[in-house]
Amino acid sequence: MKKLLRYLSWPVLVGAIAGLYINQQTLLNANQPGSNTPVFIEAAQAAQSPRLSGPYSYSDAVKQAAPAVVNIYTSKIVQQRSHPLLSDPAFRQFFGYNGTPRQERMQSSLGSGVIISTDGYILTNNHVIAGADEIKVALKDGRETIARVVGTDPETDLAVLRIPLKELPVITIAPSDALEVGDVVLAIGNPFGVGQTVTMGIVSATGRDQLGINTFEDFIQTDAAINPGNSGGALVNPRGELVGINTAIFSKSGGSQGIGFAIPSDLARQIMVDIVREGSVVRGWLGVEVQDLTPQLARSFGYNSNQGIVIAGLLRNGPAHRAGMQPGDIVIAVEGQPVISSQGTMNQIAQKRPGESISLTVFRQGKRYQLTAEVGRRPVPQRQ
Repeated sequence: MKKLLRYLSWPVLVGAIAGLYINQQTLLNANQPGSNTPVFIEAAQAAQSPRLSGPYSYSDAVKQAAPAVVNIYTSKIVQQRSHPLLSDPAFRQFFGYNGTPRQERMQSSLGSGVIISTDGYILTNNHVIAGADEIKVALKDGRETIARVVGTDPETDLAVLRIPLKELPVITIAPSDALEVGDVVLAIGNPFGVGQTVTMGIVSATGRDQLGINTFEDFIQTDAAINPGNSGGALVNPRGELVGINTAIFSKSGGSQGIGFAIPSDLARQIMVDIVREGSVVRGWLGVEVQDLTPQLARSFGYNSNQGIVIAGLLRNGPAHRAGMQPGDIVIAVEGQPVISSQGTMNQIAQKRPGESISLTVFRQGKRYQLTAEVGRRPVPQRQ
């Protein structure tokens, strides 16, 4: 009986080994290029994530905002240089030249603006109207009028105009601090004088500063096409609400390259209110001259961090001097917030109202001191 079982088990064992070999060769052949053997793979189902849907058209937003965006045409008389010999009376008498040695010509420029109130107040850029002898405003409905300058703020490149028209379209202002990178925005203005034009893009960045454009910078960066003539125009959200005033472009050719900057509506509104109420912008001021802290400066002061700003100069009897600050102090925190850059700190101080207190943490000779200063009013910069 045992011999019979041993005799029968050999075919079974040989068959099992042969089956394993054939199965292995089949799997190997299935992985070879050109193999017709199907390979069954069980794939997990893709996770279903909600998709945000946007409008197919922004025409409603444009209809809401565009009537309040105006074209601005400025002109000024400039002295045209003439040949130096024409200034010599003997030369003019010898050649019978009786004209004036200096000639005048009219210089024109263009820009855009946004009607903010039914009282006729318009926000635009200071560089659009700077030095102009005449400012003409053209509305989308075809009306034109001469505007007067209510006030300017060169430090943010903003200006407020006023026009004597009734039944004006007014734009709605949205809080710009709600903007996020990736939000859709529309730029409305008058590029190259071709007429009112709308371009679309997204918010590329917020809080841009240290660009060297203005004294106080807190820009919205966008890739919506902004060109010369768009300055002072509106940057609006998909609801047609104002979120910024288009101001500048970064370009090597003079045309749009997808990097434009707008002043946030929150800042622009505060500037306008100050100009209308006070005649100029009210900013906080400590009477200090600062510079960013470099690793070399930090080592020279025995400070083991690169975060802070150095007090390079103090106005005698100014707010910071009266608070006990000294040249060479390193300001490391303002109102408990760490100092990141000189630009950001100056913006933070400027937002304070005169008479308010501000706390400063400074590093001096290996020790930290807590100072409290009473904020003064920043002097109005002298016009060039």
